[in-house]
Amino acid sequence: MPESSSHIITPENGSKSILSRYTTDGRRVGLVPEKGWARRNYQYLSSSLFPAMIKKRATTGPDNPPIFKTLFPGQIELIWIGHASFLLRTPNFNTLIDPVWAKWVGPLKRHRDPGIDIKHLPSIDLVLITHAHFDHLCRMTLKRIVDGSQTVIVPQGVAKVLRKLNIDRVEEMGDWDQMGFRGSEIHFTPAHHWGARYIHDTRKGFGGYVIDTPGHTVYHSGDSAYFDGFTEIGQRHKIDTALLPIGAYDCPSGREVHMNPEEAVKAFIDLQADRMIPMHHATFPISNEHPEEPMRRLKNAVSEQQIGERVIAPAEGEQVVITANRSQ
Repeated sequence: MPESSSHIITPENGSKSILSRYTTDGRRVGLVPEKGWARRNYQYLSSSLFPAMIKKRATTGPDNPPIFKTLFPGQIELIWIGHASFLLRTPNFNTLIDPVWAKWVGPLKRHRDPGIDIKHLPSIDLVLITHAHFDHLCRMTLKRIVDGSQTVIVPQGVAKVLRKLNIDRVEEMGDWDQMGFRGSEIHFTPAHHWGARYIHDTRKGFGGYVIDTPGHTVYHSGDSAYFDGFTEIGQRHKIDTALLPIGAYDCPSGREVHMNPEEAVKAFIDLQADRMIPMHHATFPISNEHPEEPMRRLKNAVSEQQIGERVIAPAEGEQVVITANRSQ
């Protein structure tokens, strides 16, 4: 599993079986909690939410601002900001996906700082929002980023959340919709999740994105439980790099709304992608598992499947340049 020396993942003894907890052609997860909700919420409040409020936030990222070098056809540069937030650079444009620089999201205190300072971003051309949850669509962050020159793409029903922001162009997309952008194609893909900004709101869409550039295709799944839709996404698109969530699987409500690490590896295999970068872990206290548990479980799953050379786990703020492994 190649990565920087500061964050090396190595195989550990023992392994866990791959669990396919949600194989369905459904898309939207219901809001009714599963049995045991009260016990799980007590555990969440006492062991996750309240301890995070008093714990010192961890510093991340390099000491110096990033240097953005020229990219060549077939190359991309990815910087994991934290949680599901990424800066994606291509030779023709710069994209932010689910940008969240907030230190607090409601009562949730961020465990770890964003990987780079927002003032050190390059010029941003495109912003992709996977769904309207506050840890993925942060209006405070967007106010600091958008200046009237960007295109912002959101799921159906989410554009109204961006009212009064200085955005040049807002596009809404539904499952399998696509649009062109500077010589590339942006595709909106299904997920198994839900998109409400507030509990009573059931009309907002949710999903992921395939960013298909002439030389490199990147897939960001957004939030999702494991489902058989990953197979169809992989059949429709030749994915070079897949950004997949591995945390927040021990949900206080008991609903199947996120993947665990074993399921993320299964999704990666279903997608037939060349490489995987994990995300959606260790940043916000939104679940009952320990912040370090997802990466430990990912090590075991990757070792069991013998795909270590295809999984990269960068630290927040680490600049990762990837060249597509395509036959000429």
